[in-house]
Amino acid sequence: MFDAKKLEALRAKYGNAGGDVMFSDEFKRVAAVQFSAGGRRSQPFAGVSTFLDADYRPDAPDLADFGGLDIALVGVPMDLGVTNRTGARFGPRAVRTVERVGPYEHFLKVVPLAEAKVADIGDVPFKSRFSLESCHEDIEAFYTKLCAAGIIPLSVGGDHSISQSILAGVAKTHGPVGMVHFDAHCDTSGPYEGCKFQHGGPFRAAVLAGHLDPERTVQIGIRGAAEYLWDFSYDSGMTVIHAEDVSRIGTDAIIETVKTVVGDGPTYISLDVDCLDPVFAPGTGTPEIGGMTSREVMAVLRGIAGTHVVGGDVVEIAPQYDATTNTAQLGAQIMFEILCLMVLDLKAKRA
Repeated sequence: MFDAKKLEALRAKYGNAGGDVMFSDEFKRVAAVQFSAGGRRSQPFAGVSTFLDADYRPDAPDLADFGGLDIALVGVPMDLGVTNRTGARFGPRAVRTVERVGPYEHFLKVVPLAEAKVADIGDVPFKSRFSLESCHEDIEAFYTKLCAAGIIPLSVGGDHSISQSILAGVAKTHGPVGMVHFDAHCDTSGPYEGCKFQHGGPFRAAVLAGHLDPERTVQIGIRGAAEYLWDFSYDSGMTVIHAEDVSRIGTDAIIETVKTVVGDGPTYISLDVDCLDPVFAPGTGTPEIGGMTSREVMAVLRGIAGTHVVGGDVVEIAPQYDATTNTAQLGAQIMFEILCLMVLDLKAKRA
C-alpha cells in the first residue's frame, strides 16, 4: 500500500542529497575514498592504469621498507615457461587496464584500499627477456627482498612457473607455506626437456625445495587429459578436488575442506585462470572444457576469509585469445578478492 508519509520522509532525507552523500556509516567509509571535495568522483577511464586503481609506487622497490606498504601489487610479465600457447606476458598489462573493480567488497564488507597501505609497485625487473633461468633468479631475488621487508605480495603473471620462484622468496620469511590452488592442472610434473622451470611443475619443485607443505595444500578444479602427470600430488599428500566434484559436493563443502587442510598457518593463494571453464576465461594458454564458474571461484575465496594469507598470484591470462576482455576482468576481480582476504588477515592480526 502506498505510504505518503514514508515518501515525504524519503524526500526530506534524499531530495537534496548529492550522489556523494551516504547516510549509512558502512557506505560513508566507501564514499570517503571515492569522492573528493565538492562531490567529484574520479573518472574510471582516465589517468594512468594501475592494478585495482591503487597508488602507483615504482620507487618502492628501491626503499628498504618498500615505503611502509602493507601489500604490494606486482606484475610478473614472463611466459617463457609455457608448454602450449604463449601470451601470458601481456597479463599484467591487461589486468591493469580493467576499471570498475572495487572499491567495496559487498560480501566481506571490506574497503581494502582504505584499510591497508596498498600500492602497485610495477613489474619485476628482468635482466634478460630471453633466459627463463635468469628470469627465475630475478623473481626469487625480488620476492625475497619484498617478503623480508614484511610486505605481502599479490602478483599477476605471467605463466604459472613464476609461482615456483615467488614461493622460494616467500618461504625464506615464512617457512614452508600451505596453499589454496585453483587450476585445471595440478602443476606437479617433473622437469621437461632438461628444464626445471616450466608451468606444469612449479609445485613439485616447491615441495621438494621445502617451500611448500603438501599436507597443507588444496588443489581445486583439476580436470583434463593431463591427469596422468599428477602422481606427485597424490603421493605427497595434497588434497585434490576435481572440477566435476565442485558441483557435486558444493562450494560449502570445499570451503570446509580448505579451512581444515590449511588451518591457521601461513598460506599462499595461487589461481590459474584456466581453473574456470573457457566460456568464462577463454584468454589463456591451456584451456580445458568443464571448468568452474566465476561464481563458484568467488564463493570459495570469500568463504575462506580468516585464512592467514602471506602471498598470492593470478596467472596465465593471455588477453589476445579473448576479444571480450572477460578473462582480464575476471583476473582483476579475483585479484581484488584475494586482496580483501589479505586485508582482513592484517586487521585481525592488529586487533
